[in-house]
Amino acid sequence: MPYRTDRIENLLSEGVRDKVYPGAVWAVGDSGGVRATGATGVLDPDEPDVRMRPNTVFDAASLTKILAVWASIGALWEDSVLDLDVPLGTFWDEVTGHPLGAVTAHQLLTHTAGLPLRAQLKNLYGPDPAGIRCGVLHEALNRPPGEAVEYTDRAALILGYLAEHLSGQPLDQLSETRTWRPLGMNTTRFGPLPADLASRCAPTELDQDTGTHLKGTAHDFSARLLSGVCGIAGTFTVLDDLAVFLRYLLDPTTAPAAAGFGTEWAAHSLTVQTRGLQPERGLFWHPAPGTTNEQDVWVHYGFTGTGMWISPTQDRWAALLTNKLYYTRDRQPLTDVRNAFRQESFT
Repeated sequence: MPYRTDRIENLLSEGVRDKVYPGAVWAVGDSGGVRATGATGVLDPDEPDVRMRPNTVFDAASLTKILAVWASIGALWEDSVLDLDVPLGTFWDEVTGHPLGAVTAHQLLTHTAGLPLRAQLKNLYGPDPAGIRCGVLHEALNRPPGEAVEYTDRAALILGYLAEHLSGQPLDQLSETRTWRPLGMNTTRFGPLPADLASRCAPTELDQDTGTHLKGTAHDFSARLLSGVCGIAGTFTVLDDLAVFLRYLLDPTTAPAAAGFGTEWAAHSLTVQTRGLQPERGLFWHPAPGTTNEQDVWVHYGFTGTGMWISPTQDRWAALLTNKLYYTRDRQPLTDVRNAFRQESFT
């Protein structure tokens, strides 16, 4: 199927006109590279002469769960350091004897661990990172593990802590050494961003404390509470870096060097792992809404307006980066654009 470049450009430009987002950048491709790409709109409505560009830096929000946590856990799994099906309490002293000790990494990756559904870190545990870690790792479960699929940010936060425990490295360093630098993702990093990168960053929501839109500082409150680095959110990225990452999932030989994870982890993750529970999920990835099993399209979204899709069967990937939070937290307008973008990008 040819790439419907004109239809994608018209769709995303209409989103600018409808104030779904100030601007967007996008790319679609396959294991051979980028096949079509573009940018539309402005970086900041307050500066209408500054256009959105392919090298605009975006607050990736929950794409952090894939770019940092999923990739790092995959490296530990492929190194045989982590068995996904062993209860955490059998090898992780911090959770031994606590409710989380009965949970497995597989249940965290499929959102079937029975965790509390809201983070509420500061309200529950105070502002100290050590107190938050202790509270999250010792908290009671919301329901028995394996009973239901319920998306919660806590799964990624806990897996980030687990990756740090098993590797002996902070999550930002682990992500850089095992994933981002080997793949040549040279702009991707946790925030807050230095001034030169922040100037290229798409602004997100209005910060009530400063009266200005966040730019180069993570929108996610949990990430800011934890000094910018956590499993939930906090990474910033650019379109080119996502293209490299997604190509690597389809064909690892396309990258300058191997990441810690490879085809085995990708193949394992991009299959339904929820064992009859609904909605179906892989490992952190989930089937794209409106697609069939035969189409084999997987997706992960970010709350700021980011998203990336991949289909091993079709040898195809797509990425769409917007700063929709500049205008609103209403999900529906961007949901409609995302679904239409996916339809134009995949068969």
